[in-house]
Amino acid sequence: MPTETSAEPTPQATITFADFGLDPLIQKAVSEQGYTSPTPIQAQAIPHVLLGQDLMGAAQTGTGKTAAFVLPIIQRILRHASSSASPARHPIRALVLTPTRELAVQVAENAANYSRHTDLRSAVVYGGVDMKEQVATLRGGIEILIATPGRLLDHIGSKVANLSQVELLVLDEADRMLDMGFLPDLQRIINLIPAQRQTLLFSATFSPEIKKLAQSYLRNPVTVEVARQNAAADTVRQVIHMVRSGDKEKAIVKILASRTEQGLSRQCIIFTNSRMGCARLARALERDGIKAGAIHGDKSQGERTLTLDAFKSGAIEALVATDVAARGLDIPAMPCVINHELPFNAEDFIHRIGRTGRAGSTGDAIALVDDSEKRLLDDIEKLMKRKLEIMPLPNIDIPGGNESDDRPRHRSSRETTQRSYSTPTPSRTSAPPADPFFFTPYESPKLANKAEKSDAAQAEGASPQPEVKKVGIVPAKPPVGALLGGFKKK
Repeated sequence: MPTETSAEPTPQATITFADFGLDPLIQKAVSEQGYTSPTPIQAQAIPHVLLGQDLMGAAQTGTGKTAAFVLPIIQRILRHASSSASPARHPIRALVLTPTRELAVQVAENAANYSRHTDLRSAVVYGGVDMKEQVATLRGGIEILIATPGRLLDHIGSKVANLSQVELLVLDEADRMLDMGFLPDLQRIINLIPAQRQTLLFSATFSPEIKKLAQSYLRNPVTVEVARQNAAADTVRQVIHMVRSGDKEKAIVKILASRTEQGLSRQCIIFTNSRMGCARLARALERDGIKAGAIHGDKSQGERTLTLDAFKSGAIEALVATDVAARGLDIPAMPCVINHELPFNAEDFIHRIGRTGRAGSTGDAIALVDDSEKRLLDDIEKLMKRKLEIMPLPNIDIPGGNESDDRPRHRSSRETTQRSYSTPTPSRTSAPPADPFFFTPYESPKLANKAEKSDAAQAEGASPQPEVKKVGIVPAKPPVGALLGGFKKK
C-alpha cells in the first residue's frame, strides 16, 4: 500500500538545487535555465527518487512535476553515459509515458535541456507523424525515451524499441492515461520492462483507480502531495458567468474587450468539449476580429505545431482547444483560460484551469455556464470543496450584443436552486434545427466516454474520420453558440 511521506523538507526558501547533490553537469544546465530554488513538488520528490524509491507524486499542474522526475532520472543513469557512437552503448535506460503528443514534447524538451552537457541521449516518439525519423533515432541508440503508449507499441512491434534494460519507468499524468483508455497498452508495455525497476507515478489528482494502479505496479511507494488534492493553484482567480448557450461566443468577445480596456493581455486558451465545436468557435471568433486558432484531435501533428507556435509568438490571441490539449500545453505566464463549456469530468476542469497561474504567476480562469450545465458546476464545486464566485459579464458594448443577459446573478439566488434563468421556448410549429454542429451541452456519461475515447484515438495518430455533412433543411440563422456537448439533438 502507498505510504504517506512523513519527511518534512527544509523550509522552501533555504533549499537550492545545489542541495540535492546533483552532478555539476546537471547543475550547470539547471542554472542556465535560470532556476535556483526548487518548487515544493521538486523539493519533496527529488530526494526520494535519488534514493531509488518508488514514488507517487501529486501536485497542481504548472508546479514543476516534470523537472521533479527528469532531474533525478538523469542523475541516476548518468553512470551509463557514453560518448561511443555504437548504438549498443546507448540502450533505453529510462522510459517516460505520457497521454498526449504535446505533453510528450514538453517532457522531451526538459530532458534535452537538463542533459545537454552530458553524453546521455534522449528522444520522443508519438503518433500522427511519419515513423521513419523516429525509427532512425531509436536505432541510433538513446538512454531516455519519452513516448505515448500507442506509438511506442508500434515501434516495439517493429522491433525498433527494446525495453529489456529499462531501469526507471515514469507514468506522467497517469489519471489522464486511464481516462483515455490506455490501461491495456500500459499493461503490455510494463510487462516488457524488467520487474527490478524504479517506478514513478505523477498526476494532478489521485483517484481510486490511480491508487489501484499504483498498488499493481509500484513497490512500497512514497506518496508526496504538496497541495490540497483536487484544488486549483492559489494563483488562479476563478469566475463564473451565467450565459445562455447561444450567447457564449459574444460573451467571449466581451470578456476579451474588457481585458483590453483594463490593460490586460487578450491572449487566452478557450476550452470546448467537441472537435467540431472547437473549429466552429475559432471561425466565429475570427469573424469578430479576434485572431483565433483551433487545436484538437482531428488536426495533424504539423497543423497543431504550427498553431501552437503562432500562439506562443502572439500571432494568435485565442487558442480554442479540446481536452486533448488540456494537459500538454505548457506556456509560461498564460494570463487567462476560458471554459466555453464545462467538461463532463469534474477533474478535467482542474486540469484546464491549470494552464494559467503556472510557476508562481497569476492568471484568470473564467467559465461560461448555461442552465443545462448547473449539474456539472455542482460536481466541480463538490470536487473542489468550495463555491465558485458568480459575477455578471463585463459591461462592454459589443455591436449586435444582447445586453439583457448581463444582469448580476447573486449567490443567494443560486443557493435557493434558482441558478437558472428563463430561456425562450421554441414554437411547437417551428422546424427542428438542421445545423450539423448543433449540440446539446450535456450528454450521458456513456456517450461522453465514447467521445473521449475517440479523441484519444485521434491523439495517438489514428486517421481522422471524414466529416459528414447533412443535406436538408437549413435554418435561416443557425445559432453560433450552439456548439456544446458531444451529440446531436434528436
